[in-house]
Amino acid sequence: MTRYALVTGASRGIGRAVALKLAEEGYNLLINYQSSDSAAGETFRAVEERGAAGELLKFDVADTAAAKSALEDWASRHEGEYIDVVVNNAGIRRDNLMVWMPDEDWTRVLDISLGGFFNVTRPLLQPMLTHRHGRIINIVSLSGLKGLPGQTNYSAAKGGVIAATKALAQEVAKRGVTVNAVAPGFIETDMTADLDRKTLARQIPVGRFGKPEEVADLVAFLASDRASYITGEVISINGGIF
Repeated sequence: MTRYALVTGASRGIGRAVALKLAEEGYNLLINYQSSDSAAGETFRAVEERGAAGELLKFDVADTAAAKSALEDWASRHEGEYIDVVVNNAGIRRDNLMVWMPDEDWTRVLDISLGGFFNVTRPLLQPMLTHRHGRIINIVSLSGLKGLPGQTNYSAAKGGVIAATKALAQEVAKRGVTVNAVAPGFIETDMTADLDRKTLARQIPVGRFGKPEEVADLVAFLASDRASYITGEVISINGGIF
């Protein structure tokens, strides 16, 4: 059976690195993105260069109806097949002290990370349970574990996904479905491009930001059969900062 993996927010950064790594592992990739057609196209071509089939799925994970429609459409075109790996990576930062935070910056951050986890994962659960195999991997953050000032919204969103990871893992474990979270620290991506990397690197025991490919290697392990006894876990990859 062909193996399919869906990665949300896969047009750049960690999501793109994960998509490429899973392509190398033999998965056909469903590349979700919201707006950047050119960046998503680059990911698509890179997936194909690795010998895997790719498919672009353009929808906003925060939009319940759009996510449901896109995933139902895919299922209708792939009768007898299912998506057995989902990596919930889509997320945004809108940093501000809470006292000055606009309503939109609170709701949008939670809607994409926490709402997106629900909107994308729920439609994929029943096929995983029926086939008695599935991997749900949620990209969270050091911020969701530690809490960071100026990121009350982001910390709340990622903390919520962490709690949901632990709860869902217990619901589906007996059907061969694992649910885990990966919590990166400071990684070299567009999302951290506005940060003072030189100063922050001094606070990291290994003395540098991580690379998206290092996160992708961990995700690929959790997606594999080698990780079948790991579930409900939050695995940090942060250079020892926490």
